[in-house]
Amino acid sequence: GGGFPRAGAGCGDGILFANNEKATMQNLNDRLASYLDKVRLLEGDNADLECKIREWYAKVGPSCEPRDYSCYHKEIEDLQNQILCAAMETNKILLNIDNNRMTADDFRVKYETECGLRQNVDADICNLRPVLDQLASCKTDLQLQCEALTEEMCCLKTNHEEEMSCLRKQATGDVSVEVNACPGPDLRKILEDLRCQYETLMERNRKETEQWYACKVEEVNLEVVTSSQEIESSNKQVTELRRQLQALEINVQAQLTMKENLESSLTETECRYNKYLAELQNQISCVEQRLAEIRAEMECQNQEYKTLLDVKCRLEQEIQTYHCLLE
Repeated sequence: GGGFPRAGAGCGDGILFANNEKATMQNLNDRLASYLDKVRLLEGDNADLECKIREWYAKVGPSCEPRDYSCYHKEIEDLQNQILCAAMETNKILLNIDNNRMTADDFRVKYETECGLRQNVDADICNLRPVLDQLASCKTDLQLQCEALTEEMCCLKTNHEEEMSCLRKQATGDVSVEVNACPGPDLRKILEDLRCQYETLMERNRKETEQWYACKVEEVNLEVVTSSQEIESSNKQVTELRRQLQALEINVQAQLTMKENLESSLTETECRYNKYLAELQNQISCVEQRLAEIRAEMECQNQEYKTLLDVKCRLEQEIQTYHCLLE
């Protein structure tokens, strides 16, 4: 029992905080198993020593009142129970750490996926902005063309009214011309026909222009409405992604805080259990020292017994010699 290793000697920071958690956990389990095996071995040795002490006292007989070591049995059982409880709590803490690490990995994957989706949406929005600018420029050009056509129509109407007024003045003038020739064509009728044809042509051109303008305006309005809907949906998606991103950032921050708390708690637990294992080691050292004292006392008693046995043999020889001399 004197060569039992100290429980806290190999549990430094280099093992507990290594990158390979499985190796660390296996190392801790192996150490705990070897510790429990050595405790059981010590219990067996103690039981054998107690049996030998009882046999020796039964054969030789106690020269003095025997010591009662039953008071240490309860302490040893309590220490064993505490060691088992500490091992169970250590395994629970390691399992919780693994679960939290897996949860953090899942949240990191989700965060990376959402970041990729956000980048795709930002790229789509950047691609739609030139289209929106192009539509705005087309709308501006169409408005300018419409204004130019409107001004041209006004100019044509003005010129038409001026020409008609000039023709009316010429037709209704106070000019009397006497011609002895045969009567010529009716200028009034010809002018009326020309005016009707011109008005019909102007009306047709006006209707065609209005229809073309209405079609273009409708197309532009449809394009603007479609672009507005797409922009609105994109804005909604961006808002939703921002909200999800904020929620994920909050969740990640909470997980990081929880991880830091768990790490600090794990560090405190390790320190506490290292101290506790050191105390257990000290107690076991005390028990081993007491056992060594018991062994030394037994050896001393055996030596005294041998000495007394030698003295008894010599006395018996002397008594036999005195009997012989007396005879």
